[in-house]
Amino acid sequence: MRNHTVVIGYGTKGRTAVDAMLGDGIPPSEIVVVDTDPAILESAAGQGLVTVQGSATKSDVLRLAGVQHAASVIVAANRDDTAVLVTLSAREIAPKAKIVAAIRESENTHLLRQSGADSVVISSETAGRLLGIATTTPNVVEMIEDLLTPEAGFAISEREVDDSEVGGSPRHLKDIVLAVVRDERMWRIGSPEVDAVEAGDKLLYIRLVSGSAPGPMRD
Repeated sequence: MRNHTVVIGYGTKGRTAVDAMLGDGIPPSEIVVVDTDPAILESAAGQGLVTVQGSATKSDVLRLAGVQHAASVIVAANRDDTAVLVTLSAREIAPKAKIVAAIRESENTHLLRQSGADSVVISSETAGRLLGIATTTPNVVEMIEDLLTPEAGFAISEREVDDSEVGGSPRHLKDIVLAVVRDERMWRIGSPEVDAVEAGDKLLYIRLVSGSAPGPMRD
């Protein structure tokens, strides 16, 4: 396999990540799941995913999953120290792959970065922030959940800038633009660096998922 996605760990985080990718239209045959539990892998195989049994801390298991040819690697291990070790091994095998890792504690973020992770998601702090927001503005949490659910409602997507949009303000485009990605760096809307979009820019914007219709988000 080439240009596929390898998901390390098929617990709650790994399954949710796979569901999001499937919801975005990625074929299950392009996702490889690595886990040590045969029952979990059987469940993954039932979805049409490719599975590899073994510990992802071992380089031979990562190679069996095709990490060396993968476009991206999702590290969803249950322990932060395991996530660091897996990330380090994956980066050594696949220097150009996009590696996204989840950890429980923010104090370990720098270790993931040093090990080669391109993006780090802090699961405990993210959940804590949502819990805090929910006490005063629960509708905000509902909207965030909607944005993170690929099957219906709204979603955050990325697209190339059209030729007709070059030179214009990202505030005045047909889409609701949240940020501009230029030279691999993301700028929030309002930053003077992206007052006008340029050829080659990418836009992070909010789109209505196909098949959804405006209306109440919940009965």
